[in-house]
Amino acid sequence: MNDRAALVAHARQSIALGSKSFAAASRLFDRQTRERVWLLYAWCRACDDMADAQDMGGTLGDQSQAREEVALIGSLTDRAFAGETTGESAFDGLGLLAQETPITLAMANDVIAGFELDAAGWRPRCEADMLRYCYHVAGAVGVMMAAVMGVPADDEDMLDRACDLGLAFQLANIARDVWEDDAAGRCYLPVEWLVEADIPPGEVTKPHYRHALVPLVARLCDLAERYEASARIGAARLPFRQRWAILSAAGIYGAIAREVKALGAHAWDHRVHTSRAAKAGFVARALLQCLTSPASVAKPHPSRPELAALAAQDQRFTR
Repeated sequence: MNDRAALVAHARQSIALGSKSFAAASRLFDRQTRERVWLLYAWCRACDDMADAQDMGGTLGDQSQAREEVALIGSLTDRAFAGETTGESAFDGLGLLAQETPITLAMANDVIAGFELDAAGWRPRCEADMLRYCYHVAGAVGVMMAAVMGVPADDEDMLDRACDLGLAFQLANIARDVWEDDAAGRCYLPVEWLVEADIPPGEVTKPHYRHALVPLVARLCDLAERYEASARIGAARLPFRQRWAILSAAGIYGAIAREVKALGAHAWDHRVHTSRAAKAGFVARALLQCLTSPASVAKPHPSRPELAALAAQDQRFTR
């Protein structure tokens, strides 16, 4: 039998070390939701670190065992949902979460599919491919987060909006991390975009292509903004403290994409981040946003059902 307090303590340490931005926003949840969010984050962080051979999201490590690590992630996750003790706190925490909330193994497998894509050396050919990857590694996490917060499984619109927030976050990450991803031998910008900009494969960060890269990344940031706006519609229907936390996170992460876009060719001179003072400002702003209703916006396309259908069509990377 796992000690819940110990698993929560491990998860709290994981989010404190792995994501200062999300840790700050998570404090706004009620205690029960906050602890459950930490447990979900700890599983995501552990999976990411195992798949990328890194420590708390640090430098990408040796990828020679990536497929084996992803298979291990799948095995440990299966055992957690089966109610078995795995001996790994992050996965035992996931098992506890599965007992307390309506998250499912299928939801978790959607996330794991993103790690499988990376392990296979996959690259996005078109915009839809890129968004499908974002769906796996972040949009599907948003769906799990919604379930953890009590959103009913049949509330498709709310799950779509939760997925949209995850997509917005991941698009911002891709925009910010172009240089770091390239150094690790990865590129999440669609090949079709690079061809249109006359940027040869593998040369995305060459100095003489930097100005050609700027409009591509601006396009990425515009996509992030559209998905964020959609997510805010769903956040407005959450209970107050959940709404405050999610709107705070949206503001903090949204600022990353906006800053990258504003910096243009200088966006990668240093890693864009949000200062502690800025985070506090977004938390205060989110409190005011909780008191008003956001303007109605249409859901962006492709939406969660469309992306899930695209993923289902490609069986090469499914377990």
